[in-house]
Amino acid sequence: MPFDKSKLPSRHVSVGPSKAPHRSYYYAMGLTEEDIARPFVGVVSAGNDSAPCNTTLDEQADIAREGVIAAGGTPRRFNTITVTDGIAMGHQGMKSSLVSREVIADSVELSVRGHCYDALVGFAGCDKSLPGMMMAMLRLNVPSVFVYGGSILPGRYHDKDVTVVDVFEAVGQYAAGHCPLQELIALEKVACPGHGACGGQFTANTMAGVAEAIGLSLPNSNMVPAPYASRADIARDAGRAVMHMLENNLRPRDICTQDAFVNAARVVAATGGSTNAALHLPAMAHEAGIRFTLFDVAEIFRTTPYIADLKPGGRYVAKDMHAAGGIYMAMKTLLEGGFLNGDCMTVTGRTIAQNLESVRWNADQDVIRTVSNPITPTGGVVGLKGSLAPDGAIVKVAGMSKLAFEGPAHVFDCEEDCFAAVEARTIEEGEVIIIRYEGPKGGPGMREMLATTAALYGQGMGDKVALITDGRFSGATRGFCIGHVGPEAADCGPIALVENGDIIRIDATAGTIDLLVDDAILAERRAQWQPRINDYQSGALYRYSRTVGPAWLGAVTHPGGEAERHVYADI
Repeated sequence: MPFDKSKLPSRHVSVGPSKAPHRSYYYAMGLTEEDIARPFVGVVSAGNDSAPCNTTLDEQADIAREGVIAAGGTPRRFNTITVTDGIAMGHQGMKSSLVSREVIADSVELSVRGHCYDALVGFAGCDKSLPGMMMAMLRLNVPSVFVYGGSILPGRYHDKDVTVVDVFEAVGQYAAGHCPLQELIALEKVACPGHGACGGQFTANTMAGVAEAIGLSLPNSNMVPAPYASRADIARDAGRAVMHMLENNLRPRDICTQDAFVNAARVVAATGGSTNAALHLPAMAHEAGIRFTLFDVAEIFRTTPYIADLKPGGRYVAKDMHAAGGIYMAMKTLLEGGFLNGDCMTVTGRTIAQNLESVRWNADQDVIRTVSNPITPTGGVVGLKGSLAPDGAIVKVAGMSKLAFEGPAHVFDCEEDCFAAVEARTIEEGEVIIIRYEGPKGGPGMREMLATTAALYGQGMGDKVALITDGRFSGATRGFCIGHVGPEAADCGPIALVENGDIIRIDATAGTIDLLVDDAILAERRAQWQPRINDYQSGALYRYSRTVGPAWLGAVTHPGGEAERHVYADI
């Protein structure tokens, strides 16, 4: 159908005599008068050669153009960055990871604003590019569809499925003398067999599940592995869908309501997803002017059954989840069990309940259980609060048998020092390892600690120690690993006052984390504490450290939707 551009943003660059100079640029790129008269749809890709997570995104984005054109729009492709965690992990590069989420959201916003696009289709593949893309959609509030590039297929080694996490853990096994060097080399060559994001229920697949559960992606689209030919149909359908949204003025904030965020957190808990969801969901909600904190997420986790047997705590990968029926199969039993709000709208123009009507339970699979027969009765991720973390903390308990821990602190002021101690085998069984000054402000950048946790696990110490940080953990982390501790050390939170030998008590069942030191002693330590100056006193990391807020509110860098005076979509 013809679209009336008189109220669309693209009128500012395409309609009327005064826009003749603007139109001259479009003619230069081969557009016709008819093309220019149509709505302009931004098709943004986080594609690049940085890692296999991103290598198919540009191709998929180009296929989405076909759907946009078929439905009456004019697609305009552009790209944004990614920082790929698997490559940034374990060194200073990881400080750039969370910062990249904000840069991605900002860059998409600026490109859409600058060129006055009317709608948006976004393609992302690696951890921070997923929430970053969805944050931009919520900030701009133009009709938008999110598309995940798909996961990698599992590698095969010694006749079993393997992922990159097996390689990280093999590093620890090698350091402990339990893995010959030639075995490590052989494993690294087969663990990642092609295109796609990490295959387990790590951060990328967790946020891909969020995109479906919250309604911003097409139903059952995101667990389809990257190499599958059907991804082309998904991309094409996304282009068509965004035009239908534009026709009906269906916008992201109509979809991503408070109830939709609850649905998304339910799906994270039910699938044993990444603790990073407790950082990204509040940040996404912030863009829409919705207050949704780590404590809201934790309460939802506490009351949701864990039903999907996925790595790292379980047995299966995304390919298996797709074959079993995908995220929508898990959502079907959650809805029937009363754990989802079926009235929430989606990009299809139908509600969650309406989308799920055609889904039939697949009894011939072993990946997803019903809510009446869960793996555990409560979610795979637990929120904690106590004297060590007054502003909260979070731990992934999926696959863990031991949910309480008490022991003496072994304190490190950065990840590198802790990793060196792990390699040197100076970590003692029963210790509570503290890695601090790694928070959003203090890091800066709130690094993930997969290299350290995987090495511990590879040494057989994964269930013999606990690890606490004001930084983050990878979605691939397993073991008693507690992140997002707040207030962070850079703000003189209690974690900054811990000394070697202090006793720390953690109870994931009760949701508590306490430093067993007298208040008077802590007051003395606080009086002597001095702020630390990190090495990043210029550039992007400096600017981030000066603007970032606390982790329990999503580590955001601007006032968000609540402070808006005008929404871009209404220009």
